[in-house]
Amino acid sequence: QVQLVESGGGLVQAGGSLRLSCAASGRTFSSYAMGWFRQAPGKEREIVAGMSRSGSRTYYADSVKGRFTISRDNAKNTMYLQMNSLKPEDTAVYYCAAGSGSYYTLNEYDYWGQGTQVTVSS
Repeated sequence: QVQLVESGGGLVQAGGSLRLSCAASGRTFSSYAMGWFRQAPGKEREIVAGMSRSGSRTYYADSVKGRFTISRDNAKNTMYLQMNSLKPEDTAVYYCAAGSGSYYTLNEYDYWGQGTQVTVSS
């Protein structure tokens, strides 16, 4: 079992940056693949970035490649999403998640945080 809490969301202007954090407790962080997801009003939840259990493989949605970077610090049981060059279309609730299956597939994730709002103004 793992519990996840996101933080770091907020309001920024287009072109700005934010760093989201996901603090984990419970079973050791390194036991799980980790991912970041987002959901805008009226839209389906989608994967933004994922990382394998070992940290050796990553996945990024085409819409964020070159702008977002996923990382994890197992010693601190914390995962991060560095978001640069933010666009208004990045506005959404962002969730971190953990799972025992494929790191690049949404329905393979088992545990979810409560979400943190990211709003990017024009």
